[in-house]
Amino acid sequence: MTNPAADRTIVPIYDFMNRLPGGLMLIPLVLGSIVGTFAMPALEIGSFTTALFRDSALALIALLIFATGTHITAKTSGPVLAHAGVLLLTKSLIPATLVVALGLVVGVDGVAGVSILALLVVVDNSNGGLWLAFTGRYGDKRDRGAYMASAINDGPFLSMVFLGVSGLASIPGTLLLAAVVPFLLGMLVGNLDPKFREVLRPTPSIVIPFFAFALGTGIDLGNVVRGGASGLLVGVIAAPITGLFVYLGYKLILRRGAKSGIGFAAGTTAGNAIATPAIVGAADPTFAPYVETATAQVAAAVLVTAVVAPTLAAWVLRREGGLTVVDEDGVVLEDEDVRL
Repeated sequence: MTNPAADRTIVPIYDFMNRLPGGLMLIPLVLGSIVGTFAMPALEIGSFTTALFRDSALALIALLIFATGTHITAKTSGPVLAHAGVLLLTKSLIPATLVVALGLVVGVDGVAGVSILALLVVVDNSNGGLWLAFTGRYGDKRDRGAYMASAINDGPFLSMVFLGVSGLASIPGTLLLAAVVPFLLGMLVGNLDPKFREVLRPTPSIVIPFFAFALGTGIDLGNVVRGGASGLLVGVIAAPITGLFVYLGYKLILRRGAKSGIGFAAGTTAGNAIATPAIVGAADPTFAPYVETATAQVAAAVLVTAVVAPTLAAWVLRREGGLTVVDEDGVVLEDEDVRL
């Protein structure tokens, strides 16, 4: 017989994280950045400790992508691809085009101490983990499947395309393929045996806090501080502007109505974008003088957009009556407006 006292919650950690928009990822991300900045040796003792808390991000994100894929059937793949296409267009292609156009006018120095390199890296990608965490609560399988856009805009690929780096053609297409293979395999397994959908249903709530912490350990708060006001300001501006583009795509193209506010959750900068300025600078020496400052500004933008984007998305959803917890089919499980 179960002892009720033994199951009593002493500190409601999970519920607290879930009350914050994107909190299931945001809080571990911040904690990971603190530990990574001030106590990294504690995570380098090896074995399971290092494997889980420092090196697990890619593997756990891949598992989450696989689990997401199992919920995509042949019947729903069309809507999923439509959502991914709109997300890629509105979060990456349109903002990147605008930044490049600005660069043609003002030059690569950019504006107000923020180079075109930094601006481009901040706006042309998105934090796929946070997107999955947010849509895992408020979206359905179409939104979660749209993660495929993050698989394409992740890393330096789009930045190098839009900057016209001559060595772009040498980037192997297998890298893009490798990013979507787990999703495609998940789709295959889920369609062959639907039981896997049920087995993997709790995957998001299990893996998100752990890969978020591991991603956070790669964010040096010293770089965030060095990024200073300029990096924070770029993040504060980029989050609502790029999120607005996705919101309009959800509202006008996808016709998602009250759920269109989910689009603002895409207004983020991915954690691994911090490495993009150095990669671009190495590929094209023209941008080398901007690498150090751009890296610091991008690091600051990563953290601030991780806070601003989900908070803004939750506010818009609440304002438009869409702040409801739904399952993968869009069936309302809980009304956040009532609970909060």
